[in-house]
Amino acid sequence: MTTTTAPADSPETGAAPQPMSRREVLQALSGLMLGMFVSILASTIVSNALPRIIADLHGSQSVYTWIVTTELLAMTATVPLWGKMADLYSKKLLIQLSLGLFVVGSLIAGFTPNVEILLVSRAVQGVGAGGMTALAMIVMAAMIPPRELGRYSGIFGAVFGIGTIAGPLIGGVLVDTSWLGWRWCFLIGVPFTLTAIFLLQKTLHLPVVRRQVKIDYLGALLIIAGVSTLLIWSTLAGSKFEWASGWTAFLVATGVILLALAVFVEARAAEPIVPLGIFRHRTVSLTVLTSIFVGVAMFGGTVFLSQYFQISLGKSPTVAGLMSLPMIFGLLVSSTVAGQLITKYGRWKIFLVAGGIVMTVGMLLLSRIDAHTHVVVLSAYMAVLGVGVGMLMQNLVLAAQNDVPAQDLGATTSVLTFFRSMGGAIGVSALGAVLANRVTDMFTEKFGPMAAGGGTAAVPDLKTLDPAILQIVQQIYGDATADLFLIGTPFAVLALLTVLFIKEKPLHTLSGTDRLAQEQSDAPPPIAVH
Repeated sequence: MTTTTAPADSPETGAAPQPMSRREVLQALSGLMLGMFVSILASTIVSNALPRIIADLHGSQSVYTWIVTTELLAMTATVPLWGKMADLYSKKLLIQLSLGLFVVGSLIAGFTPNVEILLVSRAVQGVGAGGMTALAMIVMAAMIPPRELGRYSGIFGAVFGIGTIAGPLIGGVLVDTSWLGWRWCFLIGVPFTLTAIFLLQKTLHLPVVRRQVKIDYLGALLIIAGVSTLLIWSTLAGSKFEWASGWTAFLVATGVILLALAVFVEARAAEPIVPLGIFRHRTVSLTVLTSIFVGVAMFGGTVFLSQYFQISLGKSPTVAGLMSLPMIFGLLVSSTVAGQLITKYGRWKIFLVAGGIVMTVGMLLLSRIDAHTHVVVLSAYMAVLGVGVGMLMQNLVLAAQNDVPAQDLGATTSVLTFFRSMGGAIGVSALGAVLANRVTDMFTEKFGPMAAGGGTAAVPDLKTLDPAILQIVQQIYGDATADLFLIGTPFAVLALLTVLFIKEKPLHTLSGTDRLAQEQSDAPPPIAVH
């Protein structure tokens, strides 16, 4: 297989890539950051709107979970494919394509007439978000040396924080504004996305690698089918059928067989979607495991906090958005400060270990909440969790990218994102099923079998409830939400134990593009410095 490198976005080949100046990097980051902002905004802006959406579209607690899970599933299943294509084709074109898909999904969601169409739109959004999530970090690694990534990761941490803070607030205001409504939670991101596409076209200039390639579509299909089967099982088990049942055995066995076939195919493919060789790197394998546990712990519990704010605490969507600020502020501060310190001193493992400890403490604290938890106490608990997650997420990617050859940067980044998203999707679907079961059981216990709606308690409209019944419903959702964090705590502990075994290596001082050029010329590797 031959490989040549063209100048940035040039049809010509054979020229050595020119490193981007700091000004060019910052200009390119403007489009990337706006794209990331849009992706984050779409996932957070809907959080405070979901209870109202479900009530208006007459959905159940299971549908609430599926609206979240569908996007995560589509994002998770397609991330490896985006990452592989980034190693083969124009990263600029791919990231614009992913944003275009995001626009289509947002428009469908904004005009959805029912829950079924909404789920389809969330799947399309998920495919676009999968591309944006994987490609943003891949493009950064291509432009910026690992030693400098901490500084820029801090900027992305700030964008993440702003997007996450703005999302619930904007969503709450839109839902509470009678002449706008929840549909604008999807439509408002469209102009931002189109602007990001335009900015990337004008500012992003990376060398285009021309290679004779063959995409492993069979491997991609088997990965998507296997992961989807397991996620469907974890969502439906406990509500549509028992955990220990024939359906469980069938779906789990099918998922495992499909993934085993995917491994068999990938091991023999000329251009595998997930190069199995990257798992020979100890750091990559351990960061992948950690990412799964972080995904389960973080997404599994926090995605239901907005529902807890509105149902158990009786807050409006706007106030619920404000109540998420402490966790986001903790994440923003810790990720930014950690990134700056890593760039200054070149040490990164200490932040992974500290993040694992703090995240575990935060999960334990949130397992103590109920319908009567004071807002100040709740805010402190959430801030602790945010600090822990902020020190873990971006630095896991940094550690893995620093450990592999430049030619595997795209695949490594996408694999890490894939497994973190898969952990999150499993966490949301499984813990969502647990929440639905707990709510149904407690409704049945308090109000009798007919209250559970034939198996799954409908998400209540608080405005229609008698005060005495409202108090019981709020206690039910408070207790059920606390249980989710208690169940998620062991996964946070596993994340901490895993990072303890990661070996710290000095950070490279060349960007991914420069490292690739050096590797292809068989030059000795650059000397890593602390």
